[in-house]
Amino acid sequence: MKIVIKTQGTLAIYEQIVNQLKNAIVTGELKTGEALPSIRMLANDLQVSVITTKRAYEELEKEGLIRSVAGKGFYVCEYNQDYLKEKQWMMLEKRLSEVLNECLDAGLSEEEIVEMVQTLLN
Repeated sequence: MKIVIKTQGTLAIYEQIVNQLKNAIVTGELKTGEALPSIRMLANDLQVSVITTKRAYEELEKEGLIRSVAGKGFYVCEYNQDYLKEKQWMMLEKRLSEVLNECLDAGLSEEEIVEMVQTLLN
């Protein structure tokens, strides 16, 4: 699995890591029981702080998506896929709502917004 960090985005780096790992779990790219890279290895691969990757793993652990096994590392847990998808939808709806509000504040019409989305999808 490849994690891509966007330095020009609005999301914190740890949030980008969390979101990409969640997506990999939902899509089945990461399977139940699969080992994740160590905190230090992931930090090194992404060229970010160990504290950043530790925070991302802690967030995923709080949500019950991964578990820590002492001396062995982190592993993907079994999870309720419907629950996780619903949480992702809620997060995406919130972010999309913020972007739509910014578009409206900038004076774009509904038609212009739809045209922009269609352009970006193609």
